[in-house]
Amino acid sequence: MILYHDDCLAHEPGGRHPESSHRLRAVSSAMQSIQGTEILPSPKASLEQIERVHDPSYWQHVLESEPRENSFPLDADTLISAGSVDACLRGSGAACFAIDQIFAGKASNAFCATRPPGHHAESARAMGFCVVNHVAVAARHALVCHPVERVAILDFDVHHGNGTQAIFESSPEVLFVSSHQIPLYPGTGLAEETGVGNIFNLPLEPESKAEAFRQVWLETGLPAVQAFDPDLILISAGFDAHKNDRLGNLNLLEEDYSWITKEIGKQAAKSCDGRIVSVLEGGYNLEALASSSRAHVEALVSASPRC
Repeated sequence: MILYHDDCLAHEPGGRHPESSHRLRAVSSAMQSIQGTEILPSPKASLEQIERVHDPSYWQHVLESEPRENSFPLDADTLISAGSVDACLRGSGAACFAIDQIFAGKASNAFCATRPPGHHAESARAMGFCVVNHVAVAARHALVCHPVERVAILDFDVHHGNGTQAIFESSPEVLFVSSHQIPLYPGTGLAEETGVGNIFNLPLEPESKAEAFRQVWLETGLPAVQAFDPDLILISAGFDAHKNDRLGNLNLLEEDYSWITKEIGKQAAKSCDGRIVSVLEGGYNLEALASSSRAHVEALVSASPRC
């Protein structure tokens, strides 16, 4: 199952900002011909869903800041435009709806083709192109509304998901595993940052290739997921660790995204009846983003015929 809505194209930071609507157009085009998928419209998240994660005063500030024209900076590199609020609500709404569909037996896994991304957004702070933390909203939704006691969030974006870590670092019911480049924005994600034993950071040196990426997941990341035995797996699916994406300096290829997705699928089959919801995060080289996201979704389909 793929979740998508044109409202996510309306978020326009403006100028030559790398987080443009062209990203989602590229992903959407890549999704059209994948066999075994169904594309459904993303609903909007409710206020209750948003405020399980985000401080009400912060969300009110976002609502009041949305401009009628041009763009408004919530953060040095996080700008919103007319239509940004609806885009954010579609992103979180897609992830929550996907969880509902999976627990209703209508899908085994899902990919949310949405923007803006979310994993840098903290409870009361926008940053790194992110306004609402979609995987965090989805995790809380699952824990509150479904028979879920443990949620694993796995992040392979080139940048550390600092917002997700900050939101859940004191929450033993949520496991957060992140591979990412260090040093790189936002400057967090050291291996020593462990929360209450639920945070596993897998830092990679600049110019790392597939071997290093696969090694940290095989030796640390995937065993952590196995030991945690989650009832649901969420993926922060960033594709900016691709060798052609210059917002970072890693050297992954499409086959690496396929590999990690299949490995996650194997663990999901053992722990949680294959339940996976993947949410688009970064990826700024349009060709690499399209081909990598396609490889990712094709691997999800291979993990379940009911994607």
